Amino acid sequence: MSRLQTEFRRLYLSADAASPDRLIDAQGRVRALVLALTRPADWEALAPVWRGVQVELGLPAPAIAASGTDALQLWFSVVEPMDVDAAQAFLALLRRRWLADLPAQRLALWPSPAGGGEPARHARPVPALNEATGNWSAFVAPDLAPLFAETPWLDIPPGDEAQAGVLGALASIQPAALASATAQLKQASHQMTPPAPASVDAPTAPILMAASTHTEPRAFLLAVMNDAAVPLALRIEAAKALLGAA
Repeated sequence: MSRLQTEFRRLYLSADAASPDRLIDAQGRVRALVLALTRPADWEALAPVWRGVQVELGLPAPAIAASGTDALQLWFSVVEPMDVDAAQAFLALLRRRWLADLPAQRLALWPSPAGGGEPARHARPVPALNEATGNWSAFVAPDLAPLFAETPWLDIPPGDEAQAGVLGALASIQPAALASATAQLKQASHQMTPPAPASVDAPTAPILMAASTHTEPRAFLLAVMNDAAVPLALRIEAAKALLGAA
């Protein structure tokens, strides 16, 4: 067994998992919990989760992975295997705490529960080759994660020793720490309240302000694109409009 296989097994496989592609064991339990962000794979949006679980919850850092297709992922490791529903519940709490403002279609929580006659499914192990494109998934260091926002893959196989080195620095979440973090997240979830109504919807206000100060279409689009207060989706649309007019 290579060092990479040893580290992957240490973090993500149950004792009865027969091979590295079996992230769900024979009892339907997992040690790997994966949160993926796509369309776009924006590290700036995902980074608050990576930082928050460490700073606010006192948990070990999750691994960061480029999916090999269209997503950036956070791979959480737990010491004691948990069932799929419990894993989903914990990831849903993380999503509510740090990613509540993102559309559901941009996020994937793995493992996915069984339903409609289909068994529970998990994310593909990393690193792995995407045979359709020839690209590779890979675990990446935190300082390199922003580089994969536009292209969350490698076009060459990642080195096994480098991948093992990334995983070797990580630790699994102990049961007591998981229970404490879950309680904190549930409390924070109960305390969350919707924003007070305003005379102008929050996402609309900065756009109206830009419109009031720019009467020339190109200047208006530039103002929207560069305004951090405007929702990302609208800033992207403004950029597309500018490109189309170029």
